[in-house]
Amino acid sequence: MDERIISSSEQKQDKTWDLTLRPQSLSDYIGQEQVKANLEIFLTAAKQRQESTDHILLFGPPGLGKTTLAHIIAKEMNVGIKITSGPTITKAGDLAALITNLQAGDILFIDEIHRLPKVIEEVLYPAMEDFALDIILGKGPQAQILRLDLPKFTIIGATTRYNLISSPLRDRFGATFRLDFYNQDELATIIKRSADILATKISEDAILELASRSRGTPRIANRILKRVRDYVQVKADGDISTALAHDALSLMAIDKYGLDDLDRRFLKVIIESYNGGPVGVNTIAAALQEEAGTIEEIIEPYLMQLGLLARTSQGRIVTDKAYQYLNLPLPENNKLF
Repeated sequence: MDERIISSSEQKQDKTWDLTLRPQSLSDYIGQEQVKANLEIFLTAAKQRQESTDHILLFGPPGLGKTTLAHIIAKEMNVGIKITSGPTITKAGDLAALITNLQAGDILFIDEIHRLPKVIEEVLYPAMEDFALDIILGKGPQAQILRLDLPKFTIIGATTRYNLISSPLRDRFGATFRLDFYNQDELATIIKRSADILATKISEDAILELASRSRGTPRIANRILKRVRDYVQVKADGDISTALAHDALSLMAIDKYGLDDLDRRFLKVIIESYNGGPVGVNTIAAALQEEAGTIEEIIEPYLMQLGLLARTSQGRIVTDKAYQYLNLPLPENNKLF
C-alpha cells in the first residue's frame, strides 16, 4: 500500500478520520456541484415515486469522495447500506450472501468494481436487471438452475479505472457520475470545516497554503491538516500559522505544487534515463520499484493535471513545463509538448 502523505489511496488512519469528518448530507458535501445537482433531482424523483434509485456508477481518481457520496445517498434515501469491494468477492456464494441479506431499497456499495471477476459479473447481471439471483444446483447434465426473487435494491459501484469496466456491466447502471479534482477554494472550505470539527485553530493564509498542496484531493487535504496539527502541537503548542504550516510541509518534503520526492523521481527517471520519453509505464515502474497500478492511478493523474506529463500511444512523455519545474535545460532536439 502507498503510505505517502500525499497519496490519494486510502490508508489505515483515514478510516477513523472518515467517521469524524465525513459530511452527512448533500448540502454538507463540498464541491462536485454538477454531480450534486444531478443527484438531488435523481434522488428526489425516486423518493417521490417511493422507489429505490437506479443503479449508480461513480468514477474518478481516488480520494475525491465516492464512498462518502454512497453513504450520503443511503442517508438521503433513508435506507441501509452494505460495503464491499470487487477483489473481496471471489465466489458466486459471496455475492449471493451479500445480496440476499439486503432489504427492499437497500444499497450495496461495491468499491473497485472494475476488479470484479468475470464470473461474478455474470451472476450480477440478472440481479441488477431482473432483481433475481440464479443459483446452480448440482453439476453436469443433472444441474438445475434455481431462481431466487430479490427485493428491489440499488448497487452503487465506484472505480478509479472506468475503462476497465466491461461494457455489459457499464450498461446496467442507470446513472453514471464522474468526480473531478477539487479547486483550491473548495479544498480551503473543506480544510476549514475539518479544522472546526477537530477544534484546531488555523489562519486563513495557512488554510490556503494547505489547500494549494493537497493535489485537488479532499482525502489528502485532511491528512495534511492532521500532520500539520501534530507538528504545531509538538513544535509550537499553538495555532496553525502560515509560517508553521510552511515549516511542517517543508519537513514533509511537499512543495508548493503538492509534489513530493517520488513525483520528482518519476519525472527525473523519464528525463535522465529516457531523454524525456516516450517510455512505457512498466519500464518506469521497474526503475522506481513501484507498482505500475500505483503509477497509473496515484502519480500520473495529478502530474497530467499540472501539465507536467503526457500519455501517448508510444508511452509517457514529460513536457517543457516539467523541465522548467525541475530547473533542467530542454534537450536540443526538443520535440516535447
